[in-house]
Amino acid sequence: MSTAIAQHEDGQHEDGHAGLTIENKKLFMWVFLGSDCMFFGTLISTHLIYRKLYPESFEPTALFDLELTSFSTFILLMSSFLMALAVSAMHKGQLKSFRRNVLGVIFFGLIFLSCQVYEFAHFVHEGLTLKTNTFGSTFYLMTGTHGVHVAIGIFWLICMYFYSHTGKMDAHESAVDVEVAGLYWHFVDIVWIVIFTAVYLVEFIPSF
Repeated sequence: MSTAIAQHEDGQHEDGHAGLTIENKKLFMWVFLGSDCMFFGTLISTHLIYRKLYPESFEPTALFDLELTSFSTFILLMSSFLMALAVSAMHKGQLKSFRRNVLGVIFFGLIFLSCQVYEFAHFVHEGLTLKTNTFGSTFYLMTGTHGVHVAIGIFWLICMYFYSHTGKMDAHESAVDVEVAGLYWHFVDIVWIVIFTAVYLVEFIPSF
C-alpha cells in the first residue's frame, strides 16, 4: 500500500516538474519577446526621429522598391500562416503535416532573406551604406537586426524539422516547443509589418 502511494506521489511530482518546465519555456519566450519588443521599438523610434530631424539627408523614395518590399512582406505573412498550421498539426499529433508546413515556413523565410540581401546590395550599389548618413546607419541597423532574427528562426525550424525524423519527439513537450517557436516567428513577422509601415510606406506619404 505504502509502495503504491509512494509511486503515485513520485508520478505526480514528475508530472508537476514537467508542467513547470513547459510553463518556464513559454514564460522565458514571453520575457524575451517583451525585451526584444522594446529593443526594436527603440531602433524604429530612433530611425523615425532622425528621419524627421534631418529630412534632407536622403530621399529614400528614389531608392525604395515598394513592389519588392510588398512582395517580401506578403511572403513573410504567408510564412506566419504556415507556422500557425504547423503548431496546430503538432498539437493534433499530425507529424507529416507539421513537417510540410515547417518546410513551407523555411522556404518562405529564405525567400524573404533573399529579397533583403538583394535590396541591401542594390542600396550599397546606389551609394547608401552604414557610413553614408544617419538614415543609412539607422536603416541598416534596424532591418539588418530583423534579418538576423529571421535567420535564427529559420535555423531553429530546420533543427526542429530534422529532429522530427529522429523518433525522439515527445508529443506533449514537442507541441510546446513548436508553440514557443511559433511565438518567436509570429513576433518577427509583426515587427516586420511595423518596419514596413513606419519605414517604407510612410516615405510615400506626402504629408509626413
